[in-house]
Amino acid sequence: MSRDIEWIVEEPVVAAVAADAARRTPGVVRLETGVGRLVREWGRARWQQVKGLTPAPAEGVLVEPAGDAVKVRLGIATAGHTQAAAVARRVQREVRGAVRRDTGLDVAEVSVAVLDIEPGGVR
Repeated sequence: MSRDIEWIVEEPVVAAVAADAARRTPGVVRLETGVGRLVREWGRARWQQVKGLTPAPAEGVLVEPAGDAVKVRLGIATAGHTQAAAVARRVQREVRGAVRRDTGLDVAEVSVAVLDIEPGGVR
């Protein structure tokens, strides 16, 4: 992982801000973790446990440095009555805005993968 920026706000904090913004977006039922993210998140949670830290809820979110900014990748499940692509675009806008507002970091990219659609999901 490249470390082009000096982290003033730690990656787990950025991930928690992004996760909260995504969860609050209408049409999002829950955050989803793909297999690759599951392994990384387990490693991060284990590291936090060893350090005695209480992890912020950020499952389904990966944050990476991107030069002087960050890249955020999320997996979501959407409600069946919504248009998945429209929900994903809203999540991109909400996450970008929340990360900028709450951390002061520039956001180079927000990637959203719709990993599940809940037929009865309501939000």
